[in-house]
Amino acid sequence: MSLWRALGPAVPRPKGSETLRAGFGAGVGLALAAVVLWVLAPPDADLLAHPLLIAPFGASAFLIFAVPNSPLAQPWAVVVGNSLSALSALAVLQAGLPALVAAPLAVTLAVLAMGATRALHPPGGAVALFAALAAPAGWGFALAPVLVGSLALVAAGLMWNRATGRAYPFRLPPPSPHGTADAVPERRHLPPPGALAELLSRLRLDANIGVEDLTRLITAAEAEAATRPLAGLTARHLMSRDLVTVAPATPLPDLAAAFHRHHFKTLPLVEAGRYRGLVAEEALVGLADPALTAADLAHPAPDAAPETPAADLVQRLADGQEQAVPIVEAGQLVGLVTRSDLIALLARSLPS
Repeated sequence: MSLWRALGPAVPRPKGSETLRAGFGAGVGLALAAVVLWVLAPPDADLLAHPLLIAPFGASAFLIFAVPNSPLAQPWAVVVGNSLSALSALAVLQAGLPALVAAPLAVTLAVLAMGATRALHPPGGAVALFAALAAPAGWGFALAPVLVGSLALVAAGLMWNRATGRAYPFRLPPPSPHGTADAVPERRHLPPPGALAELLSRLRLDANIGVEDLTRLITAAEAEAATRPLAGLTARHLMSRDLVTVAPATPLPDLAAAFHRHHFKTLPLVEAGRYRGLVAEEALVGLADPALTAADLAHPAPDAAPETPAADLVQRLADGQEQAVPIVEAGQLVGLVTRSDLIALLARSLPS
């Protein structure tokens, strides 16, 4: 039974929308590559008989558009991997070897070249095999269609993936919100990126997932486990209801007095009961103009509904950008959930 399961599908069924996104993207990318190659083709080229696209581009397009987070689909891997593979095959052809020898030798050299340059790209093996068997005339084959077509596919991938909500190329570690070298708080307990890269290499998974995606996976799993005690709790259960608010016309001295009196970090700005933004205590630092008002200092912090899960609020308040989340219902400010509220809740959920 385990053998039969191992021979079955190894990945979950993709969402229909994701399949459509990848399929149409691959088509658009190949069409763009064909147009670019057509524009650069010699005037006397028979483009109907020789459309310039080569079969390995289909595999490259699949990686770029269907699995854009794969290390094998990154721009360096696509462009350098395909180009070096073409050059490897063309070099083998110079020896005049029979196809039975030239084809496997070309693929062997292509794999070695891709490994040496950290440009592993499976379609590169197909490029080498195609070139060894088709025996294109001249070294120009490595330039066009291979290099130019690969660049066009990568350019299309950059535009399409970003336009449809996917990150391409690789995600990079997010910068610290405080402009320091420290990682964001939820990642400081993790091994540094270099150690994670070494771990992936040791487990032979470095061609499957990048360091940043591995970090995102670990932190997401930890967040899921940490927020399980919050299951069923919503903003309505946590929010403060007896709120200290300020009006748009509240002057700077009164704002300073309110912060001093109540020891809050933020105060909601309310006009006729409707939420208009948050005023942070730090916004008052260094200001002395009594003509300034709350409306001048407020910023439009995103609000949440009373039924927002507590786990979602944890994620929003953990990034260090906001001290509180206003809870709004039908346009009216009905409560406020602060970072201190969530810390107290999480502390109560810890085993004693």
